[in-house]
Amino acid sequence: MRKGWFLPIAAALGFSFLYAPIVSLVIFSFNENRLVTVWSGFSLKWYGELFNDPQMLGAAWLSLQIAALSATIALVLGTLAAVALVRFRRFKGRTLFAGMVSAPLVMPDVITGLSLLLLFVAMESILGWPQGRGMLTIVIAHATFCTAYVCVVVQSRLGDFDRSLEEAAMDLGAPPVRTFFDITLPIIAPALVSGWLLGFTLSLDDLVIASFVSGPGSSTLPMVIFSKVRLGVSPDVNALATIIIGIVALGVLAATIIQLRSKPRTQI
Repeated sequence: MRKGWFLPIAAALGFSFLYAPIVSLVIFSFNENRLVTVWSGFSLKWYGELFNDPQMLGAAWLSLQIAALSATIALVLGTLAAVALVRFRRFKGRTLFAGMVSAPLVMPDVITGLSLLLLFVAMESILGWPQGRGMLTIVIAHATFCTAYVCVVVQSRLGDFDRSLEEAAMDLGAPPVRTFFDITLPIIAPALVSGWLLGFTLSLDDLVIASFVSGPGSSTLPMVIFSKVRLGVSPDVNALATIIIGIVALGVLAATIIQLRSKPRTQI
């Protein structure tokens, strides 16, 4: 009996440790008091303050744009890198290429951000591009390290891919390009979606690298929140976090419903 109670208690404690701060954050986003730790009544005024804050809204919109562009670029580059590593197992420089692709996975963010900053400064002095630091440099930096994560996700899916489907398509006269788009791409589509979402989340969440490669007028949402937190957490930050949590929860719920409906029903 003791052994049967241990796992549920451990799971409850673990989930409480993970989700209790999030629940507390959501609750205090409706707090009337400016102090986020003192409850004084229900109010929606901090959501109004949030939507009247151009700095916060501008940073959120900029972060969404950067995350979408970075994830898309990383999806293309990561997929090509995964195809090269899985399908072409022997080519000159494969070990070096694999190491360069996976290096951002283990490289500290400080080193990555500093090296990219030095690269952009050198390129600007030699080529005149990019001019200054801003949205473009952040997109390039985020796409650089997101490519490694996308490559890992797609590579794992391609490793379990049944090559006989492609061979059957080519035996029927389909050229390699059409075989890739008609056979390979639809089968690995879940991995592509997962890789894009992972890159989007990593880009949206990044603070350290963006702090190195950003310039005036290109502060991302994590940078703005971090600057606010250093001066004391304000309830409008809780309101923004609650909105993000709600959007993510709705997305997960919709994906779960679609997945359950797509499962074939067993006939009795």
